[in-house]
Amino acid sequence: MTDTKQETERKYDAPSPDTTAWLPDLTGVGGIVSVVDQGTETLDAVYYDTDDLRLAGSSAALRRRTGGSDAGWHLKLPLSGDSREEVTAPLSDGPPDSLRELALSRTRGADVRPVVRIRTTRGVRRLVGSGNAVLAELSIDAVRAESLRAPGTLASWTEMEVELAPDTDPVLLDLVDKTLRKSGVDRSHAPSKFARALAETMAGAPRLPDRRAGETVAPGSAGEAVLGHVEGLIGTLVNLDPAVRRDVPDSVHRMRVACRRLRSVLRSYRSVLDRAVTDPVRGELKWLGDELGAERDQEVLRERLRTRIDALPAELLFGPVAARLQVWDLNNSSEARRRTLDALNSPRYLALLDSLAALTEQPPLRGKADRKPEKVMAKAVLKEYDRLAGRVSHGLELPPGPERDTALHNARKAAKKTRYATEPARDALGKPAKRLGKRVKALQKVLGDHQDSVVARDALRRMTLAAHAAGEPSFVWGLLYGQEWADADRRERELPTVWADATRRDPRKTLN
Repeated sequence: MTDTKQETERKYDAPSPDTTAWLPDLTGVGGIVSVVDQGTETLDAVYYDTDDLRLAGSSAALRRRTGGSDAGWHLKLPLSGDSREEVTAPLSDGPPDSLRELALSRTRGADVRPVVRIRTTRGVRRLVGSGNAVLAELSIDAVRAESLRAPGTLASWTEMEVELAPDTDPVLLDLVDKTLRKSGVDRSHAPSKFARALAETMAGAPRLPDRRAGETVAPGSAGEAVLGHVEGLIGTLVNLDPAVRRDVPDSVHRMRVACRRLRSVLRSYRSVLDRAVTDPVRGELKWLGDELGAERDQEVLRERLRTRIDALPAELLFGPVAARLQVWDLNNSSEARRRTLDALNSPRYLALLDSLAALTEQPPLRGKADRKPEKVMAKAVLKEYDRLAGRVSHGLELPPGPERDTALHNARKAAKKTRYATEPARDALGKPAKRLGKRVKALQKVLGDHQDSVVARDALRRMTLAAHAAGEPSFVWGLLYGQEWADADRRERELPTVWADATRRDPRKTLN
């Protein structure tokens, strides 16, 4: 059993734990009414990592801690800014399987072993506001770290943490920070106790990408722009893995989009990254996206149909409509969820993660990677745009029907690829790339709405048949089918205008 919370905190270098004369009075700062001493506690934590420190290298930490009010196993995962997510599990001898799974996208299946022991004597103070509401907790920690790789290698230091209570406005951190800095209390350069312990006990430093065979990517080059974007997308995918496993809302969608973006960029910038290496990776990303897609598509379709049913007058709801929809959703959702989890727990997924790590550690750079980004990236964007133009023109030439539906779906995919190709190019190409991306996104939305209607009609047809076979009225399903048909027709009539707007400024002239 696991529990999770978000913690938002900042760390500071503290002169000494023996006296607090250096600590300014925080009363009156950001609504703090009083500072209440909570006494001292002793914490003992053993941190686990892979032999090459993959958790530390991705700003994560896995520890077994005793003492204090939250003894147990803790997996800390990075969020944005000063925040981290902490997933906890009860004490046990070894790392719980539940936390191993949540760390899998970082460890990539490698064993974790004890690497550092950190013992902390912590003095706790609560920063209390009006009505005795606890706004934050201030801790002064005397820290002793020992390497478990090289026993006897020790380090010690004093630091201070200010951690917000769950419902406190983050602005308080800035106000406290300003007061501390005025008193000469500076922010810590180490992101965590774990990272500092690794550095100061020489247990090892987080492994960093070493680029291709020791070579560096030329600053300001096309290779730097593309590779930086690729690394960011891989990081997004890795970070979303634990959220998908825990079924966090919208996480499946975001991970699937990360797969699509990464696939698209690897395809669009084959002149920078060798396709002999990236094409197999793209194939595996497609597999993962398809597995995630079953769950995401079910989510979208369920909400679409529920919204339509809720909008109908009660007098038109003949038969067990809600029950029929619920049975359909349960049958499809459980299967889709199983596919997602099976994919994330498969050897194939671990192999993909290894391939993505290799892609950043030893990027398969081609000759054009060293060139200035403007021409290289403009050419890649225009190639995708030309493909989009051809597909839209083809779709508009066809009469309404299944063939046109397929052609417009292909145009939608081309619109996504064009938009994704503009993303790593925006710094180099500036406003024209941003403007093209924005206009293509509007086109993509119209095409996406059209495709959603195509998918919904297919589901409604199957529900109509199921209702008929069960002897239920099928009126509602036919009515919704007609609404979807009308929506698709509106999108098809809207498409020429949206396409004309997207091409109002010829990218061939603005990007070159």
